[in-house]
Amino acid sequence: MERLYEILNFNREFVENKEYEKYQVTRYNDRKIVVVSCMDARLTDLLPRALNAKDGNAKFVKDAGAIVLHPFGSVMRSVIVAVYELNADEVFVVGHHDCGMSSIDPSATIKKMMERGISSETLQTLESAGIDLQKWLHGFDSVEDSVEASVHTIKNHPLLPKNIPVHGLVIDPGTGKLDLIVDGYKSM
Repeated sequence: MERLYEILNFNREFVENKEYEKYQVTRYNDRKIVVVSCMDARLTDLLPRALNAKDGNAKFVKDAGAIVLHPFGSVMRSVIVAVYELNADEVFVVGHHDCGMSSIDPSATIKKMMERGISSETLQTLESAGIDLQKWLHGFDSVEDSVEASVHTIKNHPLLPKNIPVHGLVIDPGTGKLDLIVDGYKSM
């Protein structure tokens, strides 16, 4: 059976048996899979268990919002390294409901930066260099759309082999239930 379906079948029982209860926290490889997920603390123990990924049998890349922001950024580099150096042969992008990146206010974040000592000159220098902090700090409006966009970035990367399925899922951080957004087997 293909890994995605094994995980979804396991997950259904996991949720029905309420195994998620022992993993609930406050907000704050032999499987050969690499998982790009959010850094939200609620997922630290819950996500590996909900995926049936035991210690050491999956590689996890954590990033605010599980967003692959740039095709040659550190998240994508980690995926490429996992594929070529750690023998990962499937990629899972897992966003989550109630993600802080869906409600981040870039203006408020910039204000907090200034309150903590980042000078207006530094911010102006970045803007002059073409860095749009408002856009860079903006998260997403829809976690499903964000997962799809990250899957698209990974799947279409020129350095990723075409035979690597890239899946997209969204997890409920309260129960561990996974919703399938992109079935990477179908897009191969």
